[in-house]
This record gives sequence, C-alpha cells and structure tokens, in this order.
Amino acid sequence: MKNFFQKLNPNKRKDSLKISKWQRKQSYNFTNYKENKDVKVEIEKRYNILTFIIILALLILVISLFVVQVVGKEKYTSELENLTKTVIYGESAPRGRIYDRNGKLIVDNVPSKVIYYKKPSGITTKEEIKIAYKLANLINLDTFRLNDYDYKNFWIKNHPEEAKKRITDEEWQKLEERKLTADDIQNLKIDRVTEEDLNIYTDLDKKAAYIYTLMNTGYSYDEKVIKGEDVTDEEYALVSENLSELKGINTKLDWQRTYPYGDIFRSILGNVSSSKSGIPEEYKEYYLKKGYSLDDRVGTSNLEFQYEDILKGQKNKYQVMSDGSYKLLEEGKRGNDIVLTIDIELQKALEEILTEEVLNAKKEANTEYYDGSFVIISNPKTGEILAMAGKKLKQNEDGTFSVIDFTSGITQSTAVMGSVVKGASHIVGYNTGVLKIGEVRYDNCIKIAATPEKCSWKYLGRLNDITALAQSSNTYQYYTAIKVGKGKYEYNKPLVIDNAAFTTYRNTFAEFGLGVKTEIDLPNEITGLKGNDSTSGLLLDFSIGQNDTYTPVQLSQYINTIANNGTRMRPYLYKGLYQDETSYDQNKKELNKVNTKQEYMDRVHQGFEAVLKYGTGAGYINMKYKPAGKTGTSQSFVDTDGDHKIDKETISTTFVAYAPYDDPKVTFAIVSPNISRPDGKTSHQSAINKRLASRLSEKYFEIYP
Repeated sequence: MKNFFQKLNPNKRKDSLKISKWQRKQSYNFTNYKENKDVKVEIEKRYNILTFIIILALLILVISLFVVQVVGKEKYTSELENLTKTVIYGESAPRGRIYDRNGKLIVDNVPSKVIYYKKPSGITTKEEIKIAYKLANLINLDTFRLNDYDYKNFWIKNHPEEAKKRITDEEWQKLEERKLTADDIQNLKIDRVTEEDLNIYTDLDKKAAYIYTLMNTGYSYDEKVIKGEDVTDEEYALVSENLSELKGINTKLDWQRTYPYGDIFRSILGNVSSSKSGIPEEYKEYYLKKGYSLDDRVGTSNLEFQYEDILKGQKNKYQVMSDGSYKLLEEGKRGNDIVLTIDIELQKALEEILTEEVLNAKKEANTEYYDGSFVIISNPKTGEILAMAGKKLKQNEDGTFSVIDFTSGITQSTAVMGSVVKGASHIVGYNTGVLKIGEVRYDNCIKIAATPEKCSWKYLGRLNDITALAQSSNTYQYYTAIKVGKGKYEYNKPLVIDNAAFTTYRNTFAEFGLGVKTEIDLPNEITGLKGNDSTSGLLLDFSIGQNDTYTPVQLSQYINTIANNGTRMRPYLYKGLYQDETSYDQNKKELNKVNTKQEYMDRVHQGFEAVLKYGTGAGYINMKYKPAGKTGTSQSFVDTDGDHKIDKETISTTFVAYAPYDDPKVTFAIVSPNISRPDGKTSHQSAINKRLASRLSEKYFEIYP
C-alpha cells in the first residue's frame, strides 16, 4: 500500500525528504548555537576570573612597593647598606684587668709603641731592601735571632744575578725537566753563599737583613711587627716623621700585660699572644671556629685561656668608604675586669715560705731524689682557692740549687698520698658495716702467704677507731679492708678477697674527690692513675693510700669535703666580675654529698682532731687555732736515669688539715713527693711538711684572725 501511494505521488516523497533534511539542518544549527553560547559564557567567566586575579596581583604588588619604598624604606636601605658595605675591624682591644679577692690589681695593661710593616700591593724586593736599610738607620734592633739561612737569603736578594750564576746549566736543565724543584734551586743557592760573601756586610747590613726577614715572615699581607718591645720615644718619633720614605712601614700604640706583683702566681694567671705572633699555630683551629682573626691577641694558657670570652676586648668596627677612607661604626672597648678567689698577699707569703723550705729541705740528709713540694690553701665551704703554689728544684752548673715555679703540677702531676686518705677508708668501713663506732682492735702485723709482713710504722697496741686515726695505724685499716673484701685472714696463709671491694673503695673515695676530676677552672686537669692489679695485698695497700695516685688538687678537695661535713664543692679561682658582687657566687658549685651518716663523719672529725692534739700531727699547727687533720707517708718510686722506667724506691709525705674544727674556715693540703729514700745512708726524713703547716697557718690567721 505504501509503495502504491508513493507511486501515485512521487514528488511528495521528494518534498518529504527535503523537509526532513531542512529540519535536521535547523536542529543542528540550533544545537551548535546553544553550544557556542555556552562556550562564550564559560570564556567570559574565565576572563573575569583572570581579570580579578591580575587586578589582585597588581594590588598586592602596589601594596608591597608601598611597604618597601615608603613604610620600610629605612629598614631596607639599612639592609642594602649592610649587604654592600665592606666592614673591617681594628686592632685587638686591651683585655680586662684581673684583681685578687680584696680588690688588689694583679694584672693590668700598659700602652706600648709598635713599629710594623704591611706589604703594599706591587712593591718589589729591591724596594723592600731599600726600606729595610732606611729603617735600620732609625732604630736599634737585636739581630741574634737572625739565622744563617735568612742571612744568606738576604745576600741572594741583593745579588740575584751572581746567585743565578752559581747554579750550573745541568741543574737548570734538571729544573726544566722537573727533576729539581724551585725550592731545590733555592737551597743550592743558599749552600753556595760563602763566608767570604757575608764578610762584606757590616752591622748595619746585618740589621737590615733582619728587618727584611721580619718584613717577609708569615702571611704576605699581614701586619709584621718589626719592633714591638722597648721602642723608645726617639725611635717612635723618627719613624713616624719618615713614614713617607718608608713605604709600608707604620707606627701604632698597642698594649702589653703587666704584673704589679711580678712573678707571684704568674704561671696560673697565664699568657696572652703577642701582636707579632697573633694566634699561635696550636690554637688556630680552636679560635678560628670562634670567629677570631689570625692576628688577634688571645689567651694561650691557664686563666687567660680559661676566661678568654670574658677578658677579651671588643675591637673598633669600621666601614670602608668608596674613597678608601674609614668610617667608625662601633667603638671598641676594653674587656671585662675579673676578680679571683686568690688573696695575693697570702699567695706572696706562701711562695716565699715554700721556696725557703724547699731549699732548706734539699740541704738535709737523704733528700737525693726530692725535687719540690705543693701547697693549696682553700675555703672548704665554698671551694675558693685562697692561695696555691708548687716549687721545683733545679740544679745549677755549680752544683747549687735554685727554685722554679711548678704550680701547674697541682692539677697535672700525681703522687701516692699515703695515710691522709684514711678518713675516707674509715667511711668505707662504717658504710659497709664492717667497722663499728668505738671498735677496738690490736695493732698486730699482718702476714699473707708468700708476701712480706705488713705493719704500722711502729707497734701501736690497743686502738679504737679514733686512736687508729690519731696514731695512723695501718693494721687497723688492713682488718677493715679484709672484711670489706669478704676475706678470711689467717697468719701466713693465702688471702682471698672479692674484687668488688676495689670498686667499693674507689666509689667512696670518688665521693671525696679522689680519683676523679675536681672540675677546677683550669685547663688540662688530670685524674691520676688507677692500679690495674687486684691481688688481695693491693686492696690492703689501697686502704692506707697506696696503689692509686692522686693530684694535689684532688687531695685539697678531699680535705675540703671532710671539713665541709661530706659536701664536695668544686675548687675554683674565678670569683666573678669586678664591681659586680652579684656574680661572686656563680662559680660556687656543689658536686655531691658523701653517702654516709652524720655520726660516721663525726667520728672522722674526732679522729682528725686527735691527730693534731696528740697523734702523728702534734705540733704541726698551733692548737689555739683548733686544727684537725691527718699526716701521710707513702711508698713511691722514681725514674732516676730518664729511661721512663721507675728504678728507685722513695718515700713521699703529705699533710691535710682544717681549722677551726668546729667551724672550718680554711684547709691546708701539702704534698712533698720523694722526700727521702728507704735505702739511704741515713733514715732521716725531712720535716718540711710540719714546718710548712706551722708557718702557713700562722700567716693565714695573721691575715684572717
């Protein structure tokens, strides 16, 4: 049917087809239009967002520019200047002064004139030699430090062509072939400078040679001090007046440390590097890490080194201007002044008395290996050191003896201290329960199988814990040590002990400051030597102060701890900033308390009081000062032939004390190593410790009645 109608009206079919195509086209156009419209809307939306972002960015930029150019103009201008300006520093400023505890000046600065050379850019060797001769005519200079190499090198610089001729063609060829170096050629030139060549030189030439050497020593463009000591006013004026003819030479005022009390306490005060040397080689890495310059003057030993950060001055700070001139940015200032715990008058008396007594002791018999003593006077309640000194004997060419300072040995040398440590040994016994208050024992010799008898210095009979300290009984301590070591003693039988006893003793001794660092404010403190053998007999020796060695400052801390009722204070020398008493207690430091009961400490106090009343220390200190203390004698050894092996047995003596015993204000620690020898021609033993204790205690109570 359908085909029939199509046949009747074929055009209508075509029209239908045309309408259908038109409709499809119109439908397509409408859809495309709609899509295009949506795209335009999206584009406009994105454009608006982009426009907003741009406007916001421009707004932020404008605000930022306003802040930078208007609000923060001064700040950013200053920062720009800091980034672009060249800053240099002036000479090391003078250091702070050092005072004693009573405000007496013991280290000061004095101005000193300096003549120096700073190598100008482009200067020639010929010009430097000419300047050296001109300067040699203006100043006096010792030339004893001029060595042969530098002297010959000066001749070579004056005669370069002649020096070259002395190198053979073969040697020049080897230089080209790199078989010889430039240094090799220089050394050949030096070797070929003859005495005849040098004989033409006068004293003026030699002085010029030395000046030229100083001008060319060290870093090329550093300041080289030509003369930094004993520059006369005339020399300073002459050089200053002729600077226009002395290219690179200049003058300045520097400073030097001065010591109103001379050599008193000098070694512990320490040293400062010179303007000539700057930072010494061994300290360069340390100080450069802290921001120092190579030409800075710094503390190089003891207190000057220890308190460098406080004592150092602040240098002038300059800006280098575009025309080469300098603008002062920050004025320098002298370092901080400090106060020490030392009483310089007591220190002076100590050094004088110690020097006299060391020399007197050496004149006595049986002192072949004795070479000096140490003394420390301290405040036990704070740890302040009031005075300390070590004096060492030096034999002169004529066989006589003189005394040199060895105060550094107080922290850096050790000795076997002997019976002075028996106070700590008593505490070990009390703490472990093997020693009872008032316990009575008989002072019999002890004999362990295959070893010699061990006895006290004489037979002392019946003793309790107080009289054992007073009479310094060794046997009393031996019985304590055997019990601490859980041993069973039988005469001439082997003795087996628990090795843990060594640890028990050493731990308690450490609480008193023996065998550990005292933390004194000086560099390079050592702790002494610990015995590494743990045989039973050595535990007995340890209990009477044998086996381990200690430093004099450790012994001082030990007696301070006893005097201070078991509180161990750090020993110190720096009291605080001058005229700032609020800083005076900053270095006071409690390290620990001895782990014991007060009743046990009281027994040690009673024993130490008895030592000076009627025991081995009777007569050491006048009883009107209420002293308490302990004597000590020990077996020690020395190396007599310098082969680093001990070969001779000696006897060392020690003494510690505090006073008054009911309210201690002062302690004394005295160490006299190798005072005698047991196999000498006589059994004489110098009483130097007794004389020192007597004289020094009198002096102390004269100053502090």
